[in-house]
Amino acid sequence: MKRVAVVRYVARKTIGWLAMIVVATNATFFLASWFLDPRSNYRELRPVRTDEQIAHALAPYGLSPQWSVVHRWWYWFADVTLRFDWGHSPTGVPVNSEIPERVLVSGELILLGTVVSVVLGVALGVYTAARQYRAVDRLSQAVSVVLYNIPTAVSALVLVLCAIWLNQLAGRTVLHVAGAGTPGVTGGWPTVLDRADHLVLPTLSLIVTGYVGWHLTQRALLLDTLNADFVRTARATGLTRNQAIRRHALRASLIPTAAAVAFYIPWVFTGAIITETIFGWEGMGRYFTKTIGQNNVDGVVAVAAFGAVLTAIGAILSDIATVALDPRVRAS
Repeated sequence: MKRVAVVRYVARKTIGWLAMIVVATNATFFLASWFLDPRSNYRELRPVRTDEQIAHALAPYGLSPQWSVVHRWWYWFADVTLRFDWGHSPTGVPVNSEIPERVLVSGELILLGTVVSVVLGVALGVYTAARQYRAVDRLSQAVSVVLYNIPTAVSALVLVLCAIWLNQLAGRTVLHVAGAGTPGVTGGWPTVLDRADHLVLPTLSLIVTGYVGWHLTQRALLLDTLNADFVRTARATGLTRNQAIRRHALRASLIPTAAAVAFYIPWVFTGAIITETIFGWEGMGRYFTKTIGQNNVDGVVAVAAFGAVLTAIGAILSDIATVALDPRVRAS
């Protein structure tokens, strides 16, 4: 019966988030249509285009300014629902051809960096909280606070400069500083090794800027949980401090962390603009800025829909993690 209740709980949440995705995506279309002007892509061309010529060029993509916003929305909505066609840029580039490759590029970069950041930060937070005010705790806090106040762009550029220095010292390219792969590399293992080498610097950049928040947050959560009544009761039964942490306090302190991780991944996917720009990765972050710069209404809406789907997945995973970690939720 408990499993059935959990399945029903998750199913209700899933339906609610699906409705949110539909509403958010359609709202984004109207906002993007009002604030972005696809005609600007044609106004700088030579010879100069008339308004009628521009409207004629945009009409095949459902972006004609002579159509009402509702008309353009219906054109877009029908394509998405009937053919899963997310439209085109104002210059005719299909959005469906852009998104999958960029999702893979971002996923390759961000998932590894996020997993390492979370594991490292949480582990360090637990380790230092169990040794509060000792030398290792004070030192790790000092390092984390310093790194937290360094802008992402600065830390990434420092890594680039260190890699350039290392390459010059070695007399060859030890670490690649730009791009997701080297053009012309073929074959199974050569391709894998080349991609791994390109991953090193941007992944390190994400880890350096990402683990700090998890370290400081998990440390504070665990220290707060150590003073809870149920942990005091466990200590009163004869458990040592470390035993009480492992069996009781840690599980409770991981509940908000698990929820935060679930929502963190969608944000990083579309928000790692600085990292992708500095290291030349054509992922979702750079695509998002590119679509805005090109007044690409359909591209902006597709990115928003992708972010909404990831947020929904994150919310559902957060609920599942909460049910798994918190017996009070399972009981209710």
